[in-house]
Amino acid sequence: MLSMRTTGRWIREACGYGLASVVALGVDMGVLHGLVDELGWHYLAASALAFLAGATVSYLLSVRFVFSTRKLQNVYLECIAFFTLGLVGLAVNAGALFIAIGTVGLGLTAGKLFAAGCTFAANFVLRRRLLFTPTRSA
Repeated sequence: MLSMRTTGRWIREACGYGLASVVALGVDMGVLHGLVDELGWHYLAASALAFLAGATVSYLLSVRFVFSTRKLQNVYLECIAFFTLGLVGLAVNAGALFIAIGTVGLGLTAGKLFAAGCTFAANFVLRRRLLFTPTRSA
């Protein structure tokens, strides 16, 4: 069972990660719409590049403002791990976009918002658990 302190920290981090994700989503959606609407890219190809731009913003905000505990002391390895876990999020994002747009028939913005919710949940749980939770000895 989680202590009140642990629960409070979890809630603060989830809210902070949520805010960082909103900013990252704005970057992601801006790049996505620019590539699709202005340059004519296919939405799935554009979503991969847009997702990486958003993930970069998410990483920078997460390590600076959201998570106070870091499991990896090597920033280079942490960044690689953060982006590697983001690949899971990218797969969730692409799958959710395909379902929302290709199967259900939602528009680009609605589909992206659905995919963003799915991706947020997967990324927060994985990144917090594997990168930003104190070790038992800490």
